[in-house]
Amino acid sequence: MYIKIKTVDAVGHIICHDITQIIPGETKGVKFFKGHIVKEEDIEVLLSLGKDLLYVYENIEGIVHEDEAAERLKNLISGDNLRASEVKEGKINLISEVDGVLKINSELVFELNMIDQIIVSTKFNNTFVRKGDSVAATRVIPLAIAEEKILLAEKKCLRKIINVKKLKIKKVGLVTTGNEVFYGRIVDRSKEVIVNKLNQYQAVLVGQKIVPDEIDKIAEAINEFISSGVDLVFCTGGMSVDASDITPTAIEKVADRVIAYGMPILPGSMTMLAYNKDIPIVGLPAGVLFSKRSSVDLLLPRLLCEDEITRVDIANYGNGGLL
Repeated sequence: MYIKIKTVDAVGHIICHDITQIIPGETKGVKFFKGHIVKEEDIEVLLSLGKDLLYVYENIEGIVHEDEAAERLKNLISGDNLRASEVKEGKINLISEVDGVLKINSELVFELNMIDQIIVSTKFNNTFVRKGDSVAATRVIPLAIAEEKILLAEKKCLRKIINVKKLKIKKVGLVTTGNEVFYGRIVDRSKEVIVNKLNQYQAVLVGQKIVPDEIDKIAEAINEFISSGVDLVFCTGGMSVDASDITPTAIEKVADRVIAYGMPILPGSMTMLAYNKDIPIVGLPAGVLFSKRSSVDLLLPRLLCEDEITRVDIANYGNGGLL
């Protein structure tokens, strides 16, 4: 695939990688691109860049050039709602084509990175990304790599391991519980906080129902929102272990399944997640209303992308859940 020769002997040969020129304080960029045919006048410039030796093309069976290797790796890992950059200096970036949640098969990324001289680097799994964000990159370390390593990677990856789940415009209902709010003893702040969170993702709050501390009335309010066609219901208030806090019981009454009541996320450890069919119901403790980042910031973008959250997902939030 390539051989190493003295630069002074390189006239007429084809350079097989980009060569960068750095002028401190002025510029950094490619001076000679891969595929450039070396001319006599290039020799002094190459020597001034510290290139006394060059790698030039030569076909060798069983060896894959870094650019071809990057293309093959990209084809393995790039899934839904992603586009690939051009190969530059042997590296390809994957770029999101939509606003959404990044989904990574972390185990397969690990397995690929355990193959010597192959790298796949990504943003964290379940990260919210915007259209145009670079979310992953891949390359091989040497200028050329044994094809058997690429074949091993291709054998491991039988499905795309990096995808983006697209954000969808969602309608959200808010049930606020508590006698102190229902009877006007204090002013509710939850609506303002929830609206600010939803605005980040173009989600719409269709209404708020303020109800007293009665299980049936809380359950009725949740059901009314679900019947009206909302995609998600938030419940604020009454989420602690105090005897008068009955919102979790009301959520259980409405839900088909409860995923978790309590999460390894701080602030927001008393958060509850349940589903009525495919409609998420999220009980939010008071702490999320007074914190810049909390459990709601981890869960909300995934819920708005219809990314179903499991008990395993909740447990995994413990790694990084101290916000």
